[in-house]
Amino acid sequence: MKLNQHRSWLPAALAVVATFALVACGGNDDEIYLPPVSEDPTMVPASATANAAAFSNYLASLPASDTADPLIVSALVPPISDSDEPVPVAR
Repeated sequence: MKLNQHRSWLPAALAVVATFALVACGGNDDEIYLPPVSEDPTMVPASATANAAAFSNYLASLPASDTADPLIVSALVPPISDSDEPVPVAR
């Protein structure tokens, strides 16, 4: 009779252990690592066209180089502000 008592709780104990083992192996899918996307250095980033100040800051940050690849500006629409004062771009 004792043997039957042990057999009755054994499947339940194995199910609990298997459940804990599966839960412990599970990962958090919310934190998927994505490598950073490098921007094309010949394209003007979208953040530079957010407003006139960002565009001026982007232009001022460009390195002065005769050997750098030229920027592709065929589809570029520079932001315009009627209220902001012009920002001098000096090197």
